[in-house]
Amino acid sequence: GALLASTWPRLDALGVNSLPLKNGMGLGRCLRALIFEAALGGPSRAMDSESRAAPTRAAPPVVAKVLPGRDPEFDRPVFIVSPPRSGSTLLFETLTTAPGLVTIGGESHALMESVPTISPAAHGWESNRLCAADADASTIRLLRERFRAALRDRDGAPPPLGPIRMLEKTPKNALRIPFLAAAFPEARFIYLYRDPRPTLASMIEGWTSGGFRTYPGLPGWTGLDWSFLLTPGWGSLIGQPLNRIVASQWAATTRILLDDLAALPADRWRAMRYETFLAAPQDEISRLCASLGIGWDRRLGDSLPLARHTLSAPSADKWRGHAAAIDATRPIWSVDNERALVVVGRAG
Repeated sequence: GALLASTWPRLDALGVNSLPLKNGMGLGRCLRALIFEAALGGPSRAMDSESRAAPTRAAPPVVAKVLPGRDPEFDRPVFIVSPPRSGSTLLFETLTTAPGLVTIGGESHALMESVPTISPAAHGWESNRLCAADADASTIRLLRERFRAALRDRDGAPPPLGPIRMLEKTPKNALRIPFLAAAFPEARFIYLYRDPRPTLASMIEGWTSGGFRTYPGLPGWTGLDWSFLLTPGWGSLIGQPLNRIVASQWAATTRILLDDLAALPADRWRAMRYETFLAAPQDEISRLCASLGIGWDRRLGDSLPLARHTLSAPSADKWRGHAAAIDATRPIWSVDNERALVVVGRAG
C-alpha cells in the first residue's frame, strides 16, 4: 500500500492525467481505478492532484433514490457477452458515451480475478467458468465493492451514491453468466454475435501476436502461451494446431453462453449482430439503448472509429487469408453457429 501511494505522485508529476485513451478516458483515471484505488481499497485524496486544490468544504453528495425491492447499489447493470474478437470492444466503447452509464474504463480481468475465489487457480485451473453456486456472500461482497470503487462516468467522474448503471465488457464473462446473474440480481446481458469466420481469423492473429496472453505458464499447456478465455476442456487441446484451438474456444463459449441465456427470463438479455451494428450504428445503438432503458444523446457517423484492441486495418475479406484453416474446422463450430443465428434472428 505504501509503495503504491508513493508511486502515484511520481506518475502525476509526469503528466499521466493529461494522456487520453481512445475511448476518451484519461490514462491517469484508468490507472487509478484499475490499479491504485482497487489495491488501496477505494479513492484516496492523496492520489488526486485535483482534490488537493479543492475547497475543504465539499458539496453534499448526490444520492439516487432506491425503490423498494430493488438492488440498492447496481441498477440493472449491463454485461456484454460474446466470444473473443467479436467486436465487443467497439460496442463497449460506443456505449460508454451514453449518459448515466458508468464503467471501469476497460476490461475487468485483473479486477475480477483479484477476488481469490474467481481466479481459475482457485478452481484447479479448470476454466473461467463460474456458476451461481460460486456466488457466495464473501465473493459477491468483494466483487461489488471493487467494481463500485473503480467506476467512473463518461466524463471520468465518480458515480453518485445510491444505485448506478454499470456497463461491463470482458470476454471471460461469457462463461460466467449464471454467476453474474446471482451476484448482480438485476443484471442485463447483451449477446453480441459476429460471423465466426472473421472472428476465428482474428483469434488466430491474437494468439500469434502475443498481445492477448491471459495465462502464461498454464499448468500442463504446451506451445504458444494460452490466450483469451480459458474454456472448459482446454486440456484436450494440448498439442492441437492453432486453428482447432481457436475453433474449440469459440464453439465452447458460444454453446455455454447460449445455454445460460436460455435459462434466464427473456427480458434480461438482448441479442445484436456485429455486422448490423457496423452497417447502421446510430439505428442499432438507439434501438439497443431504448430496449435497455438507457438514454442516448450522441449522433454517430456512418462509420465508427477503430476499437482499442484492433490488430490490423479492418476489411470485410481480411479473414480470407486464413480461409483454408478456418474451413477445416467447420465441423467444430458449425452446429453452434447455426443455433446462434436462430437466436439472433429471433431476438431481432
